[in-house]
Amino acid sequence: MFNFTALPPLGLYIHFPWCVRKCPYCDFNSHEQTKGISNDLYIDALLADLEQDLPKVWGRKVYSIFIGGGTPSLMEPDELARMLSGVRARLQLSHGCEITMEANPGAVERQRFAEYRQAGINRLSIGVQSFNEKCLQLIGRIHGREEAIMAVEAAQNAGFENINLDLMFGLPGQGHEQAIVDIETAIALQPSHISYYQLTVEPNTAFHHVPPELPDDETIWEIQRLGQERLAAEGYQQYEVSAYAKQGYRCRHNLNYWNFGDYLGIGAGAHGKITSAAEQKIARLRKQRHPEKYIETAATAKCVSGSSELSRNDVALEFMLNALRQTEGFPSSLFSEHTGLAITAIERTLDRAVNMGLLEWELDHICPTEKGHRFLNELLQLFMDE
Repeated sequence: MFNFTALPPLGLYIHFPWCVRKCPYCDFNSHEQTKGISNDLYIDALLADLEQDLPKVWGRKVYSIFIGGGTPSLMEPDELARMLSGVRARLQLSHGCEITMEANPGAVERQRFAEYRQAGINRLSIGVQSFNEKCLQLIGRIHGREEAIMAVEAAQNAGFENINLDLMFGLPGQGHEQAIVDIETAIALQPSHISYYQLTVEPNTAFHHVPPELPDDETIWEIQRLGQERLAAEGYQQYEVSAYAKQGYRCRHNLNYWNFGDYLGIGAGAHGKITSAAEQKIARLRKQRHPEKYIETAATAKCVSGSSELSRNDVALEFMLNALRQTEGFPSSLFSEHTGLAITAIERTLDRAVNMGLLEWELDHICPTEKGHRFLNELLQLFMDE
């Protein structure tokens, strides 16, 4: 069915589900912390969960770790250190392994940045979202403009060189001027990476039940265009739909996702994808979603709430849906290496996309055209229709 001659790189995703307050646009598995569930109890569950997954990845190195949520920076530094120590005792990390933690700009968390770095975090992703007080209030954030700026400065003072800022546009009541002030403020702080993406209203969120008034499509497109121009002028290279990085600071963990790499997922509701060369298959796993159920089952097989084996069509489609998000495309050989399939499996659709002017396909490289980037959904739909 598949022909894997090597295994793709392996990452680790760790989910921390607790938040101070759930934002109305958030569709991630996050909860206000329940009394009686301590961080230590949850960390014990994470390590027990990891133990269950180890046989699937014996002998493989981990090249990146991403601690997401929720708000992982609600962990005390000693709790984080214990968790990472437990991970290192169970997995072989590559030299220079990228270890990212998401953080919110709360005053208490700023004081912890130096200790997080000592614990092993070498990349911070700070959820700023906006520097405009009114916009922050309308999207339910609990920090203000000054707290956001101080959080970035505190991270830099703590010695972090690899810092991502999450910044949204298309916010309620946001116009061109407000959006450009946001991007200029972010650039002035000189982070190494900026994730610049549009607010979308997702199902099962408070905004979906009570939709906010958002800017019209023309305004959003102009905001995006102006933002991209400013980022490019300041040396932030766009390498994915919403990812902009200074030279040498692309996010390795996300690149592994976009290149259809493997990853373990531990934590409440976490997902994983693992390739087996011995069994010539790719499997997806998901863990118990509710934190209490997750903790209860973490040391047992019941921690896995669902699993599936990907078909040839699944694999080809998922690879292209991720890889085509990258602005520079990908080497043609990567398709075979990470899917175990010959490029002929998607040759007909590639030809069609080329004929429509959405794709460039050279012997050793596949890349969306400028038109393909602008109409990415239409390009991806071609592969979904196969």
